[in-house]
Amino acid sequence: MFGFGEKKNTAPSYNPKEKTPAIRCSICTGEQVAGFKDVSTGSFSEVMVIRSQRDLDAFREKYNISGKIPKIY
Repeated sequence: MFGFGEKKNTAPSYNPKEKTPAIRCSICTGEQVAGFKDVSTGSFSEVMVIRSQRDLDAFREKYNISGKIPKIY
């Protein structure tokens, strides 16, 4: 049983057949957001803002992603 403010320590997952990891980049502001692009619809679901390499590494580790992550502009 989890107490107030405690969260499960389970790693979230995604289905690579349905979604692919991607980073959406703003041309104007340079903001980068990591998330997943739906293969069938092309819609993008935001997961976290990427402010540094540390954030990108955390995203990769959290979802067990290796290899290059494509950028969407």
